[in-house]
Amino acid sequence: MIALEISVPPEAAGERLDRFLPLELRRRGEEISRSALQQWIKDGSVLVTGTKVKPRHALAEGDVISIAPPEPEVAEILPEAIPVPVLFEDEDIVVVDKPSGLVVHPGSGNSSGTLVNALLHHCGGKLCELAGEDRPGIVHRLDKDTSGCLVAAKSEAAYHSLVAQFSGRETGKEYLAVTAGLPVNEEGTIKNRIGRNPRNRQQMTVLEEPAGKEAITDYRVRRSDPTGKWACLSCVIHTGRTHQIRVHLKECLRAPILGDEMYGTKKAKVKVDRLLLHAWKLKIRHPSSGEEMRFEAEVPGDFAPFL
Repeated sequence: MIALEISVPPEAAGERLDRFLPLELRRRGEEISRSALQQWIKDGSVLVTGTKVKPRHALAEGDVISIAPPEPEVAEILPEAIPVPVLFEDEDIVVVDKPSGLVVHPGSGNSSGTLVNALLHHCGGKLCELAGEDRPGIVHRLDKDTSGCLVAAKSEAAYHSLVAQFSGRETGKEYLAVTAGLPVNEEGTIKNRIGRNPRNRQQMTVLEEPAGKEAITDYRVRRSDPTGKWACLSCVIHTGRTHQIRVHLKECLRAPILGDEMYGTKKAKVKVDRLLLHAWKLKIRHPSSGEEMRFEAEVPGDFAPFL
């Protein structure tokens, strides 16, 4: 995670710092354990209104909590027998159906139990290391709670080819999303710029040029609730900005994705247990043969009521 500041709301007055922070960070999309945060507090990486305090410090309304995470130690990434459905595999690539709730690669607060750990086990350690020692084989990512198609590189040639395809917008990526309420339009193309939200660095937002990076999403409503409680959309993305579909649906169509704790709404009339965003279809060129390949990840059961 990056450095950030949090202003303590009235309802958190009197709460212990080490109890408030894990819940608040989870709400912002960061999974940091309470024990890790307690150590950060003891080390001075977390300050309350500029002062070093103890983990049990009682917060007051308006206190400003400053978090400057310590540089993560890069530990050896070990293979782990985590079951992940494999859609295709050869000497160059492996394509999987990433389950919701699985982080793609190790990072702050997630040193194990990730997709990379699972792939190292499945592939016998054969993943391209060019992406970095903490993310071997990874050429694109899905958010932790997003399920669906993801391709990883096993060879250096595959890594270079896939990176070029993704950056050159040569791939095809279609998602399914279920929104809270109905979007303002049934179909269309959203084209604008997305970057860090200056008011909340954990979130992305639509920005005016020249800020941010170009983000393009085609969308179409597949089915909607007659009473306006939800809509199921197909979204094709031509760029791969962080949280692109989540931001576009919320800010441009006024219909955040159901189960989205970061960009969602508490007024949603349908309750779900996860972010209803699924990387349904993926199209790439095979790195060696140049053959066009299409993959489809089975739609999870929790989407069934909306299809």
